[in-house]
Amino acid sequence: MELSYQTIKVTHQAREAEVVSNTGMENADFGLNISGITRGRGGENVRPQKGQIIDFRGLLTDAIKGATNELGSNSFECNPDPAERLLKPLSAFIGMNSEMRELATVVSRDIYLHNPNIKWDDIIGLDAAKQLVKEAVVYPIRYPQLFTGILSPWKGLLLYGPPGTGKTLLAKAVATECKTTFFNISASTIVSKWRGDSEKLVRVLFELARYHAPSTIFLDELESVMSQRGTAPGGEHEGSLRMKTELLVQMDGLARSEDLVFVLAASNLPWELDCAMLRRLEKRILVDLPSQEARKAMIYHWLPPLSKSRALELRTELEYGTLSQETEGYSGSDIKLVCREAAMRPVRKIFNALEDHQSESSDLPGIQLGTVTTADFLDVLAHTKPSAKNLTQRYSAWQSEFESV
Repeated sequence: MELSYQTIKVTHQAREAEVVSNTGMENADFGLNISGITRGRGGENVRPQKGQIIDFRGLLTDAIKGATNELGSNSFECNPDPAERLLKPLSAFIGMNSEMRELATVVSRDIYLHNPNIKWDDIIGLDAAKQLVKEAVVYPIRYPQLFTGILSPWKGLLLYGPPGTGKTLLAKAVATECKTTFFNISASTIVSKWRGDSEKLVRVLFELARYHAPSTIFLDELESVMSQRGTAPGGEHEGSLRMKTELLVQMDGLARSEDLVFVLAASNLPWELDCAMLRRLEKRILVDLPSQEARKAMIYHWLPPLSKSRALELRTELEYGTLSQETEGYSGSDIKLVCREAAMRPVRKIFNALEDHQSESSDLPGIQLGTVTTADFLDVLAHTKPSAKNLTQRYSAWQSEFESV
């Protein structure tokens, strides 16, 4: 019997099609007496008998497995960036048609492949919030034997509070410390203009999270996708309702399963969230404005007595205790903005000297920066108002009604 083979074009799509088409044929012998090559006691190949048809599929399978194992064992050597995460290929994402795989490709773009490199110690203050996030996300993965039965891990957590207080920073710390697949999802990821695609994207998102488990789904600005239903003037669009319903259904599916998939959400406007979503987010943590001690540590971090940047030295003479009192009501991002503006004060004084410096080299001339003083900081503070001071009472009122820690 003469066997002929078609020439296969070596492309990624052709390889996937070949694997799919051969899955049902790998065990078929077509009525022939096909034998695999066996090995002796010493591991040497046994010579086949005359007239025997040899099955080379086993050799190919062994070769592929060997190459795969070698790649896996040397992944950090082959990968130029050790911080980059290696994901399972979407070709093995079974149970989906071609349309769903296209949507899976779209969602996969929002997976953190690189380590954000944000440690818990990098976050100044927020000690209570950090501890609660660790209990909800980190410890169940690190110590799974402790979280069984009534102590089974939570499936959803909401970080809420004024803008610029560190909610996204906490999420990046989770991505760094947990070593899980981290989906950084915003409204632009799961909201589509095409009819029916939004709910499909939500379903694919959770299927991908299970496929890449253990994984964390971070839903930033949650109020943009899960606002209260039925409150929009003139009625809510049908597509938006279906998308919200699908998201709630998928959250219910997580609660009833043992999949290592966790939903971490952040919102600046928690009072706009749908009550059904709040029920599914079992832990709700207020990420409040920094305390006086935290504000003092932030100012010292951004404006230490001496900081060096390349050839420049920036010196400060600041009364950190006084400045921490004056910045009450300011968020972490507000304080960073004030520190940057205060540091620019002595830099602005040397711009004329830099303009007069005519040289082809990129090296700066010998320039001595002035000192940043407490008066400079207070002057900047007088022209930089806090971004969320007036919302403090509203967050406290919502916390007293919906808190769950």
